[in-house]
Amino acid sequence: METRSALVAGASGLVGGFLLESLLESPLYREVCSLGRRALPRQHPKLTQRTVDFARLEPEALPSSDDAFCCLGTTIKKAGSQEAFRAVDHDAVLAFAKAAHKAGARRFLLVSSLGADARSRIFYNRVKGEIEDNLQSVGFESLVLLRPSLLLGDRTESRPGERAAVAVTKVLGPLLHPFIGRPIEARTVARAMVALARETTRGVRVALSGELQELGK
Repeated sequence: METRSALVAGASGLVGGFLLESLLESPLYREVCSLGRRALPRQHPKLTQRTVDFARLEPEALPSSDDAFCCLGTTIKKAGSQEAFRAVDHDAVLAFAKAAHKAGARRFLLVSSLGADARSRIFYNRVKGEIEDNLQSVGFESLVLLRPSLLLGDRTESRPGERAAVAVTKVLGPLLHPFIGRPIEARTVARAMVALARETTRGVRVALSGELQELGK
């Protein structure tokens, strides 16, 4: 059976943590390299870790790989400003993608967001849409854009506004279209991400939240 090597950016986050475990458990991957600002308290025979600065990421800092998974992301509140938010959700993502491509990655998978649209009047959605558009010019054989709805799972930081939105959508869940708006478990998104990486389709693939629910079962 073919085995692959993987790069993971953002493994310290909600989806990224579950993704890392899924990759380590998957027989498809023989090597997994986690990139981050600090090392994770995790050891595994398949796992290597590299401490990097995504603002100054050099391709030489990355090992050769087949697949690159990006779970980088923050909030405007946590980042402190729109500019700081963009530096993570756009600039760092693009820097990782370019470096991963130069390191040999043929597939790139990004956790984006439902509503991503470069023409949106909503700043958050606009930035998500812009990075989706910009990634298409990097040159990957396969670009997979995951657009989950509100994520469910235990976070290290407090997000009261997000918790309130999740509570409302949970109550209204039966009234919502099954493919739009319902909250989704971060673990489900991570499993869907690995499932999508197994696909051999070339070009751009967009997976909306409803499809992620099915793929990540």
